[in-house]
Amino acid sequence: MPDTLTAPPARTQVPRRHLTGPNDLDLPLIEQLLEGAAGFERAGSASGPLRGKLLATLFYEPSTRTRFSFEAAMFRLGGQVLSAENAAEASSAAKGESLEDAMRIVSGYADAIVLRHPEVGAVERAARAAEVPVISAGDGAGHHPTQALLDLYTIKKELGRLDHLRIGLAGDLRHGRTARSLALLLSRFPGNELLMISPPELRMGTDVLDQLTGARVDQTDDFRSAMEGLDVLYQTRIQAERFASPDEYERYRGVYVVSVDLMHRLPERAILMHPLPRVGEIDPLVDADPRAAYFRQARNGLWIRMAVLDWAMER
Repeated sequence: MPDTLTAPPARTQVPRRHLTGPNDLDLPLIEQLLEGAAGFERAGSASGPLRGKLLATLFYEPSTRTRFSFEAAMFRLGGQVLSAENAAEASSAAKGESLEDAMRIVSGYADAIVLRHPEVGAVERAARAAEVPVISAGDGAGHHPTQALLDLYTIKKELGRLDHLRIGLAGDLRHGRTARSLALLLSRFPGNELLMISPPELRMGTDVLDQLTGARVDQTDDFRSAMEGLDVLYQTRIQAERFASPDEYERYRGVYVVSVDLMHRLPERAILMHPLPRVGEIDPLVDADPRAAYFRQARNGLWIRMAVLDWAMER
């Protein structure tokens, strides 16, 4: 009697399109993704290019904008989502399963994985173990590449260009993965000036600063005087969860606050951005200022993440 148990056909080996950090994004790919996002925004929806595909979202840290926009993006592209919003406690990680083993398992169920994790470098580890594309949704105080892409998209929509700009990055630059990733992407474009505004103890690390060879970089702790001549003020929160103790966090909480008075110092042509959530570093009265772009910025995450998913799972 013939043996009816045969091995399944092997998966076709194709290069996987991981997005683990800003160094995966060269200028041509950045421009391709920005154009893709603009196309999705113009259309307002998609014709289902990822119909039949499954996206797994694994979030070991809390998220609102990133998780919802990735999941909304996948649904708008015609696909479906498997979600673990509290993966540290609601998955086998609570039993001690390694990240690598989790990626091997989830690769068997989904066509791509979006991962947020509190450990720097965790997404790169995951990508080495996974058999499907892995997209970073943030790794601790490391990087957040899709946030940086939506920030670029916002700047281009608001100001019409991504070169020859003066951008002030303010707040906790030591731990702020959004500012770290954005600085690296902005340095890909000619003529940009980056003004790092932070207390000396919260300055951006040399691991990023040493790569910013394509931009002029200055540092200051004088928030008010830094407003002069800016095209973009990118305000960030002090990262409470990254400090060793509540007392250390309290030393810096509220160190820089964007008030209505401060907005009078910001040039009329400039925009105010923030990756959100805000926890006191922008006065809500500022929301009425047309230069306050942060809620428009957050909405742009949908279009960028549609473009990233479409690229990563290209048919």
